[in-house]
Amino acid sequence: MAQVDTAETGQGGIRRDTGSGTWRAGIRRAIRVGSRPGPWKRGLVLAALALLLGLFMLLHAKIPNRIGNLGSLAETFLPWFGLFIPVLLAGALWRRSASAVAALLLPVMVWLNLFGGLLSDKSHPGSDLTVASHNVGADNPDPAGTARDLAASGADVLALQEMTEQARDTYEKELAKAYPYHTVQGTVGLWSKLPLSDTQPVDIKMDYGPLADTKPVDIKMAYTRALRTTVATDQGPLAVYVAHLGSVRVNPRAGFWTDSRDRGAQALGKAIAAEQNERVVLLGDLNGTMDDRAFADITSQLHSAQDAAGDGFGFSWPAKFPVARIDQILVRGVEPEISWMLPATGSDHLSVAAGISW
Repeated sequence: MAQVDTAETGQGGIRRDTGSGTWRAGIRRAIRVGSRPGPWKRGLVLAALALLLGLFMLLHAKIPNRIGNLGSLAETFLPWFGLFIPVLLAGALWRRSASAVAALLLPVMVWLNLFGGLLSDKSHPGSDLTVASHNVGADNPDPAGTARDLAASGADVLALQEMTEQARDTYEKELAKAYPYHTVQGTVGLWSKLPLSDTQPVDIKMDYGPLADTKPVDIKMAYTRALRTTVATDQGPLAVYVAHLGSVRVNPRAGFWTDSRDRGAQALGKAIAAEQNERVVLLGDLNGTMDDRAFADITSQLHSAQDAAGDGFGFSWPAKFPVARIDQILVRGVEPEISWMLPATGSDHLSVAAGISW
């Protein structure tokens, strides 16, 4: 019988020649490695989303309001779009995408340019006058407690909005000791430790339409949500406006409905433009952030105490989890030294305060 020479494996088996198989497997591995996209080619979708986010924040003023006031809606919550940056960064790191990480530089720089200045404490010690503003809430279950808390804040001038007729007497009674001077016009009021004069309601077009001019004055007063008065300070007269602009709504059909608020903002802007006193303070619930283009007539004349002398964003609504600063202290002709939030009351808004100097 003929025998074929074989190489033993140690177990009586046949040793296979694996040289060619190893060579082919190596080629396959090389092909797979070579076909994988590099770090600059991975995560292109993430890179595109990062660029779109940056352009969105950079060009927010170009978003049209023609359809559902999308521009104003985006500007109301503009700071929150920064939350997409860490989400995209996590995706970029997971995909090991150099292109996505590089693209994220755009939204990071835009966000910091828009809001980075709010992250530091810009307050200064000392001020001549402390002002505060609070939407006390029509459904506030404890107006007396709210009034006592506000009086304890030490504010020299205190503005209230959304007072109901039933709660008005309570606020007047509880604040009388700390504030000898006050005025109430409709649902807004101002309490002061200093004398007031030249008080008058400001028409912000809450009662609007063809029949508005035919209504009696006492009926129109029920719609009054803004006033103007003069506070006599040691440094001279200070014009103070208190306003509660119309509410806004978000719904699928109308989108971001702001008609009443925008109409009021325009009317208030005209009233401030006609103001003769160079020193002006506006206190109130404006139902919008100062990034919203709807307030251009106001922000072109006044600047925010929070932006100038606050620490952080100063979100004021809703009180349980604030997401937007819609309660404002805006000034002209005086210098904000400090801006802060007062403790929560029974209202769905937080109250805002600022110290100002001449």
